[in-house]
Amino acid sequence: MNNLLEKSSVVVEGIPLFGASLEELAVFIAGLGQPVYRARQLYEALYTQRVAELDQITTLPSALRESLATLGYTVGLPELLQTACSVDGTERYLVRMGDGETVETVWMPGGDGGERGDGTEAAEEEEHPSYDDDEYKRATICVSSQVGCAVNCQFCLTAKLGIRRNLTCGEIAGQVAAVLNRHKVEVGRDRINLVFMGMGEPFLNYNGFMDAVRLLAGPMRIPESRMTVSTSGILPGIVQFATETVRPKLALSLNASNDFVREAIMPITRKWNIAALLEAVAAVPLRPRERVTFEYVLLGGINDQREHADEVIALLKNIRAKVNLIVWNSGPEMPFHEPTVQDVGVFQRRLRDAGIPAFIRKPRGRDIYAACGQLKRTLEQPLAQTLVEISPANQGGA
Repeated sequence: MNNLLEKSSVVVEGIPLFGASLEELAVFIAGLGQPVYRARQLYEALYTQRVAELDQITTLPSALRESLATLGYTVGLPELLQTACSVDGTERYLVRMGDGETVETVWMPGGDGGERGDGTEAAEEEEHPSYDDDEYKRATICVSSQVGCAVNCQFCLTAKLGIRRNLTCGEIAGQVAAVLNRHKVEVGRDRINLVFMGMGEPFLNYNGFMDAVRLLAGPMRIPESRMTVSTSGILPGIVQFATETVRPKLALSLNASNDFVREAIMPITRKWNIAALLEAVAAVPLRPRERVTFEYVLLGGINDQREHADEVIALLKNIRAKVNLIVWNSGPEMPFHEPTVQDVGVFQRRLRDAGIPAFIRKPRGRDIYAACGQLKRTLEQPLAQTLVEISPANQGGA
């Protein structure tokens, strides 16, 4: 987390308060000669009220707010710099951090069906919607954990960027706060799910990611059972994740039924093969009825045939699993093509006939490069809809 009393290695405009723990804020406030209860007021303003500016923290005396500003402190939420709007209602944001680096974050109204079959409340809402849209919002936010990505999956546009740096705890949780504010979400009333499936590999930024999870599940009041983290297969991260007391649901990007195919499309397999990953996943304790999600991007003619489905069945036979089948989302200059509708249907049926829940994940925001594997952190890519500037007024607290 942020240490407010030390300089960060990331040069930013102003010193961000967002991302600090209650303990850090207590030390910080005491260092300013303020009573300790001011730390709790600041903590609640940052994470429960989701203020965007120091002036909005009305529980603090104006003199203290002015002093913080004079010392160079800011709330420090990431800036929603631009947004692209899909025909299906999905919004993709270019999000700027304090040092000018950018990532992409996605808002999917109604979700993308990714929770179906995972045994949680979010899954029940997907499978048996019994709500009135006028009463509350229901959406999924796709969150980035790194600027770029180091994993180099061959079918993913983000991999073309390489890796620039990890995001801090405040920058990860701050994406969520900024998007919640834009849509005036009332946490506790509205149904919000989080998927850490944006840019980057969360388990290669393990501490920053997990610190963000604790903030989101704690003062920001988003239940961990409404969060899902996707990993390409970082074995030490999975092993450590199994020991956490507060943890999201786990999704493993499997994407192949054997090591030969997986290594060709996911070079990280050379370091940790499928058998080692499955052994680690099997050791992660699950909540009652919870299933581990295995994501499987279907690439035409490469991993989408009956024999591949049968190999997946053999791999998952002893794991409480569900499979999300993802029809590959195209990108420029990518040497792949989509599977046929027939092959997708056969693959799904074979898994289901073997007793493995298998779902075809609904693509969201394909026309604006917001779907799985399409995030690229660029202004140049073509957008189907108008790229709209977001005014500061749209980023205020809820």
